[in-house]
Amino acid sequence: MFTINSRGPIYEPEAVQPMRDELVAAGFTEMLTAEDVDNYMSAEKDKTVLVMINSVCGCAAGSARPGITLALQNKIIPDYIYTVFAGQDRDAVDHLRQNYLPGIPPSSPFIVMFRDGEVIFLMQRLNIEGKTADMVASELTEAFNTHCTKEGPSVSPEVYEQILHAKACGSKIPLAKN
Repeated sequence: MFTINSRGPIYEPEAVQPMRDELVAAGFTEMLTAEDVDNYMSAEKDKTVLVMINSVCGCAAGSARPGITLALQNKIIPDYIYTVFAGQDRDAVDHLRQNYLPGIPPSSPFIVMFRDGEVIFLMQRLNIEGKTADMVASELTEAFNTHCTKEGPSVSPEVYEQILHAKACGSKIPLAKN
């Protein structure tokens, strides 16, 4: 079997696939390797790049993923939207944190927006916990309206309505059998 990461996933890939699928369905591109991170993070000048470090935790399921997908229904959105999955795409997440988020403590879920390689907005786990999906979406749409110019939404309202949000948290997800 072929492995994308040099280190295996922490959770069973099949168990977290629905958590990946909901972001991809909303228009995200997955960064699976460190090379993907470098390729995708080198956006053209003055373009905005939104990255979500996805997670199996309850606040990712209840607030972050539903909130970010709702925010991407806004009339103005980032130019590029990417995701990496903590505990799954381990090399990609580590590379993103070390090379694009130096000095920022690791956190997942984690939402960050860049322009010209500089962080212009971030929501760490501590900014997500205890908030509803609508509250997360509201903060994100405010950031999109402030920093972005691309016309949204990321996917049509019809496609958005079909997105199924995975409500499971890490305590219920089986560990990988590495």
